[in-house]
Amino acid sequence: MSLATSKDNRPWVCEVHFVFDDDLNFYFRSTTARRHSQEIAQNENVAGNIITQHSLGEKVRGVYFEGRAALLENINENHPAYKLYCERFGTGKEILDEARTKEGHKFYKISVDNFCLFDSRESGPSRKYELPWGKH
Repeated sequence: MSLATSKDNRPWVCEVHFVFDDDLNFYFRSTTARRHSQEIAQNENVAGNIITQHSLGEKVRGVYFEGRAALLENINENHPAYKLYCERFGTGKEILDEARTKEGHKFYKISVDNFCLFDSRESGPSRKYELPWGKH
């Protein structure tokens, strides 16, 4: 997933590995020293996209979103972020242990407000569709 943050009207984008829950919240892990993490601490508003892999000349489809990101505190074995991360990436308790250290990768949650689909595969011409999944 590409994740965009900003500080003082200066945008930044990065790539993060993510999971999502049944309510379409996204979770990712990062250290608090990373630029995107520092910007989230000052400005919770984020945007991002998840694009299908494609080669040059292939038509593109992707989901775009706007939302609010937050550092999650006191994650334990029962938290959905931990459970989903372990399921998708085959990790275990070691990521909880790391999250409890000062420099370790912490868990973040993105609560999505708006989703859009950009589609050039089925639409002619390419179109952007607002999706009803957000929390408006």
